[in-house]
Amino acid sequence: MNQIQIDKTFLRRFRPDTRYLIGVSGGRDSVTLLHWLVERGYKKLIVCHLNHQLRGRSSDADARFVEKFAAKYDVDLEMGSAKVRALAAKQKMSVETAARDARYKFFAKIARRRRCRTVFLAHHADDLVETFLINLFRGAGTSGLSAMREVSNRRIGDIDLTIVRPFLGAWRREIDRYVGKHRLKFREDASNKNLGPLRNRVRRRVIPYLEKTLGRNIRQSIRRAALIAAEEENWIQDQLPDATDVDSAAVAASAEEALTVAKLRDSAVALQRRAILQWLRARKITNIGFDVVESVRSLLDQDAGAAKINLPQDRHVRRRAGKIFLE
Repeated sequence: MNQIQIDKTFLRRFRPDTRYLIGVSGGRDSVTLLHWLVERGYKKLIVCHLNHQLRGRSSDADARFVEKFAAKYDVDLEMGSAKVRALAAKQKMSVETAARDARYKFFAKIARRRRCRTVFLAHHADDLVETFLINLFRGAGTSGLSAMREVSNRRIGDIDLTIVRPFLGAWRREIDRYVGKHRLKFREDASNKNLGPLRNRVRRRVIPYLEKTLGRNIRQSIRRAALIAAEEENWIQDQLPDATDVDSAAVAASAEEALTVAKLRDSAVALQRRAILQWLRARKITNIGFDVVESVRSLLDQDAGAAKINLPQDRHVRRRAGKIFLE
């Protein structure tokens, strides 16, 4: 079978006669997604391509390829560029993380100008499996393990983006067959063979080693675990406002909003952690790991000696008069 099978009810939520952004790098996956959507009547797509300036002339060639590809399908095009390596060094993060942040900021910029807040991305089931393992090894909870979903929301500055991943249920081999059937041209990224980036090592070394050791294909099982984590994450998010009396919109809008110790203390531990995580993120605190959340949660203990917790970026959380607040 050379067709990519997607749940028919999925795309009914996103009408073909509506305008959407679509991220296109020029690689196999994004080229396939653009072709697949156009074939299904999506004519108001806006192709968004960010030149990361990581591979010199090859990056420039990618941009030219995407420009011609968009013209072939008679869809709008938005181009941008970012010095990702310099951004990574300045912000002390990996090149992969800096590239992702730069792309989402680019999407948000185009979303504001074009008044279109929905972005189609070409992540597929193998990407989901790799992301799950990476986050698992980093000690993530259900929020991290379910980070890649078919439909999710992401706030960039004051822009709320809806991220849509139609191919998240399709495997790389299905995309390969589709490319072959339709004879699609695409740009091959030589850096995918570089074992420096963690994702490439997981893809090319870790997963094959686990499958060889266990004597079975583990991808389907990991994908199933990720889907379960996503459903549980959705349930927790639905429970959060009533359980903690913390309105996330109010937290984001008010610089003086504080967590109420008594309300939070009476909640289940899972909801305590989620409320704290959500509260910190709303206040632009980055690098929030399990240890940070647990440190803040320790302020709920009536017998806690310390009433101050140090956070990244020289910020602090304090407890005073039954309230937890940031300073």
